[in-house]
Amino acid sequence: MGSAAAWRLASRGGEVTLLERFGPGHDRGSSHGTSRIFRLAYTDPFYVDLAVRSLPLWRRLEEETGRQVLSLTGSVDHGPAAITDALYEALTASGRPAERLVPEQVAERWPGLRADTGAVFHPEAGRLHADEAVAAFQQAARAHGADVRHGVRVTGLSVLGDGVRVVTEANEEWRADAVVVAVGGWTAALLAGGASAPVSGVPKLRVTQEQPAHFPAADPLSWPSFIHHPGAGLPATGRTTDGVYGLGSTDGVKAGFHGIGPVVDPDHRDRTPDLATVRALAAYAERWLPGVDHTGPEPLTCLYTTTADHDFLVDRQGPVTVLGGCSGHAFKFASVIGELAASLVHGEPGPSRFALGRRPRTAR
Repeated sequence: MGSAAAWRLASRGGEVTLLERFGPGHDRGSSHGTSRIFRLAYTDPFYVDLAVRSLPLWRRLEEETGRQVLSLTGSVDHGPAAITDALYEALTASGRPAERLVPEQVAERWPGLRADTGAVFHPEAGRLHADEAVAAFQQAARAHGADVRHGVRVTGLSVLGDGVRVVTEANEEWRADAVVVAVGGWTAALLAGGASAPVSGVPKLRVTQEQPAHFPAADPLSWPSFIHHPGAGLPATGRTTDGVYGLGSTDGVKAGFHGIGPVVDPDHRDRTPDLATVRALAAYAERWLPGVDHTGPEPLTCLYTTTADHDFLVDRQGPVTVLGGCSGHAFKFASVIGELAASLVHGEPGPSRFALGRRPRTAR
């Protein structure tokens, strides 16, 4: 989100400096690796619209940088008919193509994937290459004149009149007319400070270590992305309470349980694979993903920073704009969230849905 905001702000002619705590391509947060799902399929029209708005911005990023970051292979959502029907209705009401399928049709079209009860396919979906996307945002930001600096840890932030004072771990001091804070799992720590905090209304954020895995498969790049919704053949309890997601990548077919990991401190987390979760993913793959080698999972870890309602934080107070609360589903929206951030910095209103201090909705 921070790199996307730097791109969109610099493209508007602003004098932009991007301070990155870690080096290029780091794996300390939520934006590394080779694969993130891109999809338009939400039952909520708000998110369908937001994803639709992100698509041309991803293509603009590719045009500006010459990097391919988004591959559209389509997406299969499957599970209870009530959910797949609602997804179909939301997509078609927004004028997007979608197709209802039965499990036999899914198996015929994608033999490596076994569907549950009902299914909906939409072609405007696929995968984003996370590392390439972040690198492309920064490349595009530089091309528009931004100064991108890595290895700079911000330790303090304060509002001074109409501007902002930023202090780094190396005791450097920066002054700016406006600042965008996009620090993922470190959001609460950086913005803490009681009455002296630079913004108010930052909600409680749950930072967890999640553990998907890559499974070997023939031609994984041909796979559609997929989401298995619980409530039919998949239990809506335990690890599968919020379903299973997956997609093909250069590292194999990725699959993971959504938002089940332990709460962690992002500076002191144990990246040791949880063997029980690995075994549970392998058992899922054996039943539902006949096209992968379920005996060879390669686990990996990443961070989720989740709000109570799973909506993001995209808001401005005074000279400080906050981007965060990705809740495990924000990467697909990064291009448009960068645009929203640039608009906020320039004084335009943002979505009330993402406001600081909002009353949380019931979690989706």
